[in-house]
Amino acid sequence: MVPPAFTRPALTPHDRLFVPLFVGTMLLAWLALAVWDMSPYARYLDHDWTRLGIAAGLCAALPAGEVVMPAFLYLGGWTLMTAAMMLPTTLPFVTVFRRLTMRQPHAASLLCLLLVSYLVVWLGVGVAAHSAGLILLVFVQQSVWLSFNGWLISALVFLLAGLFQFSPLKYRCLDACRSPLSFIATRWSGRRPVSDSIRLGLAHGAHCVGCCWLLMLLMFTVGTGSIGWMLALGAVMALEKNSRWGRKLAAPLGLALITTAVGMAAVQGLGD
Repeated sequence: MVPPAFTRPALTPHDRLFVPLFVGTMLLAWLALAVWDMSPYARYLDHDWTRLGIAAGLCAALPAGEVVMPAFLYLGGWTLMTAAMMLPTTLPFVTVFRRLTMRQPHAASLLCLLLVSYLVVWLGVGVAAHSAGLILLVFVQQSVWLSFNGWLISALVFLLAGLFQFSPLKYRCLDACRSPLSFIATRWSGRRPVSDSIRLGLAHGAHCVGCCWLLMLLMFTVGTGSIGWMLALGAVMALEKNSRWGRKLAAPLGLALITTAVGMAAVQGLGD
């Protein structure tokens, strides 16, 4: 049962502006990515695991510093990328939260806390992925063969992403993301709106990571700076989470990813 605090309020003129403003924010994120991709700093959007060992020195190319500035640019690029790719998938969740908390004091601040908390979770994923890339670099630098056979890393990620599409965790997290009203109702008390908003953002971010993290890791095999791949993967994740038949998309997508991994190995085998 939905708590009394979740009684649907009457529409206000602000409701008619919310969705266009939210969509406009996402479009600005995509525009910023496109501009960044054409700038001299475009290489800091591109952390391609398949080229580790050959292009591993790119992150030390900035004269402002070999660690701090590249790390700042990487995290900024990753946050911008996740905002562009993942915020569209959260629109139903954010819309429900907005409608059900619009009578709360400082409703706009609560919404900001929700979104920031959500992106913080994905920022943590980016830090973990980048750290994994640095560890992977150590192994690649010790193997000349692996330095020139990055396809193996790509094929492995595609295979894992495909297998994960059939896992119970994938479906459990996907179902939670596809039910925004019940997700919010079970986590919102109304007595501590600030902490509840933060907790909701973190929880929804964690569930989104649970159903999409391996799909996002594909960006590290096709190149995180590829706007085309970002659009394609973002569209797939939005369909999975929000369309009526999105749950049924998981298995065919898994088969496609596994087939791609097998195809990569077959092509490489024929080439050898």
